[in-house]
Amino acid sequence: MPRILVIEDEPAMQRGLRDNLEIEGYDVTIEGDGRTGLEELRSGTYDLTILDVMLPSLPGFDVLRQARAAGVTTPVIMLTAKGEEIDRVLGLELGADDYITKPFSLRELLARVKAVLRRGQSATPAVSAVAIGLLTVDFTAYTAARNGMDVEMTPKEFDVLKHLWEHQGQTVTRDQLLSAVWGYDDSLSTRTVDNFILRLRQKLEPDPGHPRHILTLHGAGYKLVL
Repeated sequence: MPRILVIEDEPAMQRGLRDNLEIEGYDVTIEGDGRTGLEELRSGTYDLTILDVMLPSLPGFDVLRQARAAGVTTPVIMLTAKGEEIDRVLGLELGADDYITKPFSLRELLARVKAVLRRGQSATPAVSAVAIGLLTVDFTAYTAARNGMDVEMTPKEFDVLKHLWEHQGQTVTRDQLLSAVWGYDDSLSTRTVDNFILRLRQKLEPDPGHPRHILTLHGAGYKLVL
């Protein structure tokens, strides 16, 4: 039975999420505070976390940031009453797997939960550790090292790099990366992809200003060259 952690402070929303997720067959744990939610996320074993942005004691973005910094790779769907693109981009760049804006329909939430869980189940690559530029990357363990030192990367950074590695030598468009990594290609700016590419270059390129491995094909997309 998949385990889902819900970090949400509104009692009515807590009850609605618990009841409907349990009807779908999920084992649900509820936390109503950002700090206790972070502690549970770091200590528990969950298949998915549903995380509200507006939380007492510690905002959802900070919960996500600290969880990813601690090496927690549990998929996260963020809930928020805000709809501006900057909030979606911030959440996704911090390592969220999906984003849904309140008010939302139950059908939409359950569909996104199932989609994220499916992506997690099928995410195991055929090859684990590979050398890409200055990095040694283990896509199974979600770890990276440079010159023997650990390099911090978010799950989404691993996913972007993995997709490029699986299509090395081929041109991959920004829309293809959005669709492959985030599961949809509308409502999210391709600038998000550019920001991820910039961060990956800073970690694996000898000279990020003159990349040799992640190349830009202007008007087309990106290509990974080993």
